[in-house]
Amino acid sequence: MATTTHTVSNQAPPLLGHDVFGTDRVLGEAVERHLPPEVLDEARVGLTALGRAAGSVQAASWATQANEHPPELRTHDRYGHRVDEVAFHPAWHRLLGHAVGAGLTGAWDRPGGHVRRAAGFLVWTQAEAGHGCPLSMTHAAVPALRAEPEVAAEWEPLLTSRVYEEGLRPPLRKAGVLLGMGMTEKQGGSDVRANTTRAEPLAEDGAYLLTGHKWFCSAPMSDAFLVLAQAPDGLTCFLLPRVLPDGSRNPFAIQRLKDKLGNRSNASAEVEFDGTWVRRIGEEGQGVRTIMGMVAATRLDCVTGSAALMRQAVAQAVHHTTHRSAFGGPLVDKPLMRNVLADLAVESEAATVLAMRLAAAYDDGGESESAFLRLAVPAAKYWVTKRCTPLVGEALECLGGNGYVEESGMPRLLREAPLNSIWEGSGNVQALDVLRVLRREPLALNAFLQEVGRARGADHRLDAAIRDMLTELADLAGIEARARRVVERIALVLQGSLLVRWAPPEVADAFCASRLGGDGGAAFGTLPHTLDLASVVARARPVES
Repeated sequence: MATTTHTVSNQAPPLLGHDVFGTDRVLGEAVERHLPPEVLDEARVGLTALGRAAGSVQAASWATQANEHPPELRTHDRYGHRVDEVAFHPAWHRLLGHAVGAGLTGAWDRPGGHVRRAAGFLVWTQAEAGHGCPLSMTHAAVPALRAEPEVAAEWEPLLTSRVYEEGLRPPLRKAGVLLGMGMTEKQGGSDVRANTTRAEPLAEDGAYLLTGHKWFCSAPMSDAFLVLAQAPDGLTCFLLPRVLPDGSRNPFAIQRLKDKLGNRSNASAEVEFDGTWVRRIGEEGQGVRTIMGMVAATRLDCVTGSAALMRQAVAQAVHHTTHRSAFGGPLVDKPLMRNVLADLAVESEAATVLAMRLAAAYDDGGESESAFLRLAVPAAKYWVTKRCTPLVGEALECLGGNGYVEESGMPRLLREAPLNSIWEGSGNVQALDVLRVLRREPLALNAFLQEVGRARGADHRLDAAIRDMLTELADLAGIEARARRVVERIALVLQGSLLVRWAPPEVADAFCASRLGGDGGAAFGTLPHTLDLASVVARARPVES
């Protein structure tokens, strides 16, 4: 029966059917800035196709289905055999298949590979963030596996393949594989040196049997995992396949799946090892050093993933307020709402520009850029992931009650937002890692100072912030208790220097005034009213009105 009580009006249409890449000016400029000219056109074609898919009705449907039907644990088959499998909704497999087919697990050996992959990761995970976890770990495993060239020769082509094959089979018989990771244990958490899982060597060179557990095992449906365990000579990194070459299941007892705040489409598990066959990666006793290559790459994905969440939240907020009228005119034109949107857009742009600069440093691979990454990655991971949750919360508020209901997609973004700050080491771990680099690696600090020094003289507030940061670094008294303050300043100075060099003047001015110059409040929407806020908001609009 049709109702005649009212008509529906003044509601924003859904943000669907648009090109997520092509409408992101900030990301498009970063790709053009950092990619070699000879691969730019090809990259744009691929990113445009991915952007259109990410903004499609189909991708939105897959995302909803994957989150409304979370993974289910199947410990035994119908006959009572232990299988330890995780079943996913078909939408999850479609999301993963599209991502793998777009090259989001391979970057290491193609020109501009990391910039292209980071841009693609930022675009595609705006459709659904949960499946970014196995994509990230599969991509990041490559540098760790290269500690054993023979192992890398077998596995790297499978990890970087553009073919996604679901289901557990002997990995070397598949056209492409996914790889997960298990580091933390019940008694230690981030303190992985407290791990108790034992690795007993076998007669076969490089082979061991594990006994123990992992409190958090990411993506337990993966074909293999990098894990840490105590070998005779200390904590060591190992490759653990789920299925052995003869087709038998490696002992890998999934005790339960974690019931998480967000990241609902993805599975995280508690697992037990009992005579589980593994292959050593790197030298005994060097497990942390070996696996840190993987950790560093996944930390960059934490930055990129948070930038993606920020961009999607800001796009939704600007889109909604553009189409919503209130108090006599478009909401986007109201001075106070414009201030909020501009502040959110500045934060999002700073995150994107920083993520892409780090990806470009990976592509460069030189000594100076590698040193820069050792300091910049944990600093960026600390700060950008910390800023994600308040930004998404404020963006949700821009939609009012419409943003608080599940159908808007904003609650899913908000539940996802804290994850990257916890994954691969929480805030304190990142801050302490920065201090460790500052104490032990002067080349890293020199490379960082050279980077921010490229913008010196362009903005007096940035110059003052650099001087204050150097003063802070010169005072070592109680620096561990001040670590978060120090790392925040490092990240803000780096973001400011990049925006001064590459962003439009109105964006750089807003950032330097509010984040470096003290002319801004603790909440979003407190930018100086004299700035060109309308231009900042227009730059962030996902679809031209």
